[in-house]
Amino acid sequence: MTTTPPIPNSNSSDISLLEDRRGSVHETGEAPVDMRCGLASLAGAVSQRACVFCGSRVVLYPVADAVHIVHGPIGCAAYTWDIRGSLSSGPELHRLSFSTDLRERDVIYGGENKLKAALLELIDLHKPNAAFIYSTCIVGIIGDDVEAVCRSVSAETGIPVIPVHSEGFKGSKKDGYSAACNALMRLVGNGDTTGIPHLSINILGDFNLAGEIWMIKEYYRRMGIDVIATVTGDGRVADIQRCHGASLNVVQCSGSMIHLAKAMEEKYGIPFIRVSYFGIEDMSRALYDVAEHFEDASLNAKAATLIQEEVAVVMPHLRELREKLKGKRAAVYTGGAFKAFSLVRSLRLLGMKTVIAGSQTGNKADYQELAELCEPGTVLLDDTNPLELAKYMQEKDVDLFIGGVKERPIAYKLGVAFCDHNHERKIALAGFVGLLNFAKEVDASVNSPIWNLVPRRRKTEPTI
Repeated sequence: MTTTPPIPNSNSSDISLLEDRRGSVHETGEAPVDMRCGLASLAGAVSQRACVFCGSRVVLYPVADAVHIVHGPIGCAAYTWDIRGSLSSGPELHRLSFSTDLRERDVIYGGENKLKAALLELIDLHKPNAAFIYSTCIVGIIGDDVEAVCRSVSAETGIPVIPVHSEGFKGSKKDGYSAACNALMRLVGNGDTTGIPHLSINILGDFNLAGEIWMIKEYYRRMGIDVIATVTGDGRVADIQRCHGASLNVVQCSGSMIHLAKAMEEKYGIPFIRVSYFGIEDMSRALYDVAEHFEDASLNAKAATLIQEEVAVVMPHLRELREKLKGKRAAVYTGGAFKAFSLVRSLRLLGMKTVIAGSQTGNKADYQELAELCEPGTVLLDDTNPLELAKYMQEKDVDLFIGGVKERPIAYKLGVAFCDHNHERKIALAGFVGLLNFAKEVDASVNSPIWNLVPRRRKTEPTI
């Protein structure tokens, strides 16, 4: 019988913050929250953000009856192919990834002719209702006049051909969101609003991951409210063109869609509210807020009945799972801060404590709200990087990391359970049943027996 030598853990104290990053990290309870945020990523810090093009692509991708063409090298199209688990109730054109595949010759002589030929061929072949053209970094360098190509093809084919100016990294994904919203505004206002009732809304910023938008639309239908357009999950060009006739914009992902909501309010006078569909508290609040906007007592009553019915179904199962999860420690890192709010509340309902919380695109008000939600000692991170995440995950001894595809390897390398709450996931986490799905996934991840074999979790070294 021999004893295996212990595998040393990385010492998190060896990981120090870059001086320019100190203002973007805050531990709650130690001082007033004054986060440095909304900045371009620090060079050399290997930010968890994506590029501007990626940000625009993930927002527009779910418009299912449009053709999406990446004007740039093939690698850009490959990187974002099928980037969301966005389902469609009809056409699947968005699932295809088209690219002009710019190469050395195109860089020298320009890619405008190649783009126009690709557009005419794809429009003739697929008969889309619109086309989105994503300009990548190389297009910004060589100076292709994408606007002129789009105008020419639109006049020739009779459909909207919309440039999406998404070159570069400067503002990262957040600028990509703005580029996507600017592109959508070229569609809004071009459709007939006849027949749209007063009790009508648009849902902005839900992308129908695993069919979530269908559940949310059904909740509003049961309340007696029409959903005119879902922007962009299961989206249709014609619906987006007439969505300016709705009475209210309900913004789920404020990070990606607040720019569009503000533009529609300014141009068409449509008010907006911010909501979240994750967790019982936030899902309930989303229904009540819409009812209160219309100042209709019957809507409030219908919302209350719906919530009681749905909560009665999931709560007994949640109580059972809470007993297994009570006291576990979680780290949360999301794209938009709105997700972090909902996750902190949902984890608290499950008896878990959030010890790390951060986002890629949060603002000062977001972090102030996050600090108020979290307990003292929680580390807040803005636009963080792998080293910082590793440092604080070890210091806080987390049991679970909730993030996206770029964070998964960090968690597994540290021997920490991981749950995907990003746009690649295939499990519905929104709505009332979504919280139950989330709780089951957290339980399966955190309480997996595999973690008993991880060196940092072992109480004693196994013998051979």
